[in-house]
Amino acid sequence: MFSLIFWNMMRLLIFVSLLALCRGQESPTSGDLDSVIKQIFGDPNSMTTANPVAQASTLVPGISDNNGGDKSCKLEDGSIGECVRYYLCNGNNSVITDGIGIIDIRVRDGPCASYMDTCCLPPDTRDITNPITPPPPTQPERLGCGWRNTDGVGFRITGDKDGEAKFGEFPWMVAVLKIEPVNDNEPNGQKLNVYVGGGSLIHPSVVLTAAHYVAGAKALRARAGEWDTQTTKEIYPYQDRDVARIEVHKDFNKGNLFYDIALLFLAQPMDLAPNVGVVCLPPPRERVPGGTRCFASGWGKDKFGKEGRYQVILKKVEVPVVERSKCQTQLRNTRLGHFFELHTSFMCAGGEAGKDTCKGDGGSPLTCPIEYEKDRYMQSGIVAWGIGCGEDGTPGVYVDVSNLRNWIDDKVAGAGYDPMTYVI
Repeated sequence: MFSLIFWNMMRLLIFVSLLALCRGQESPTSGDLDSVIKQIFGDPNSMTTANPVAQASTLVPGISDNNGGDKSCKLEDGSIGECVRYYLCNGNNSVITDGIGIIDIRVRDGPCASYMDTCCLPPDTRDITNPITPPPPTQPERLGCGWRNTDGVGFRITGDKDGEAKFGEFPWMVAVLKIEPVNDNEPNGQKLNVYVGGGSLIHPSVVLTAAHYVAGAKALRARAGEWDTQTTKEIYPYQDRDVARIEVHKDFNKGNLFYDIALLFLAQPMDLAPNVGVVCLPPPRERVPGGTRCFASGWGKDKFGKEGRYQVILKKVEVPVVERSKCQTQLRNTRLGHFFELHTSFMCAGGEAGKDTCKGDGGSPLTCPIEYEKDRYMQSGIVAWGIGCGEDGTPGVYVDVSNLRNWIDDKVAGAGYDPMTYVI
C-alpha cells in the first residue's frame, strides 16, 4: 500500500515539473510518465526480483572432482574458497600441489561436507603480486627397517588430542582382514573385507601377528598403508595382499594364550612406499628396560565393553614398559589371583589410566625406540590380552618378541625369505 502511494506521488511531482518546463507543449501521457520514471528510478519490479544469472556469476569456478568436494565455501576472513582435500591446502589456505599442509583433525560440522575436505582458496584467486611458494618436501634418505614418520607423510596433523596417528606415521602397521561373502547362500558372489585384528610388516612378504585370531582361519587378507578405514582419498593408497599361508607357533595354547604368535606369508610382496615399510625386531632375548616409553597402534575399541567403538582412523597410544616382576604383582591384584604366574612368552606395558590397547587391537605391534637412533623403532611386543582396558595400575600383556625371535628367524628363512630385512 505504501509503495503504491509513493509511486503515485512521484508521478504527480514529475507531471508538475514537466508542466513548468514545457508550457504550451503537449502534456505527456501516462505511458510517457512511466517511461520517464523508469529512466530516473528504474523499474520498480526489479526492487523485489533477484537476478539469478548475476548471482551465479559471482561463484568461484569449481575445482576438479579429483581435488575435493567440488563445493564453494567461505573462509574465516570472508573470502570465497573451494572444498579440497586437506593435503592440498597449505597453512595460508591456498591450494598447493605437493601435499604439504597443516590440518586440525576433528569430526565436526564445518564449511565442507566431508571432514576429509577443507576450505581453501583456488589458485586463480590468489594475489599474483605475492605468490605463495611452499617449501619443497624434505625426506631424509633412511635405509633399513623401523623408521617412524613422526610428522606423517605428505601433511601434518595438529591437535590430535584423541590419539589419531598421523598418516603414514607407522608404515609397518597392517590391518588383517577376513574375506567373507555378502550373502552366505552365494559364496561366489560379492565379498566383504571384515577387520579382525592388527599386524606388522617385517618383510615385504611376511606379516607378524598374534595367533589367537588367525589360527585355523581361512581367506585372510593383509592391508598395508591404511589410515582412515572409511575413505580411499589418502595421498598414498593402501595395498591389499592375500595371505597364502599361516604359520602358528607349535606351542600356542588358545586357553592361556602362551606363545601367541603367528606369521602370515603373503601371495605377493608389498611394494615399499612412503606409507608402507618394515619394522625392526629386537635381538634374541634382549628385553626393553622397564619404564621405556613405547607406542602401540591399531583400530581397536576405545574402551572395554559394549559401549566401546572400533576406530575409523588409526590410533596410537604411548605406554611404558613394565618390568616383569612388577607386572606379575600388579596382575595378581586382579581377578587372576595371587597365584598367577606371568609366562616367559609375555611382557607387559601400560598401567596408566585411560591409555591402553583394547579389543580389536590383538596382533598389533608395540614398538619401542632404538637407542641412539632418532625416529627408529623396533617391535618389542604383540598385543595379546589384558584385564579390561586402560585401568590404572593394570598393565596390558604383550607377546615378548625378543623371546621368540629365534622362532621368527627360523620360519622366515625356512620360507625362503631373508631375515636381514628386520635386523637393526
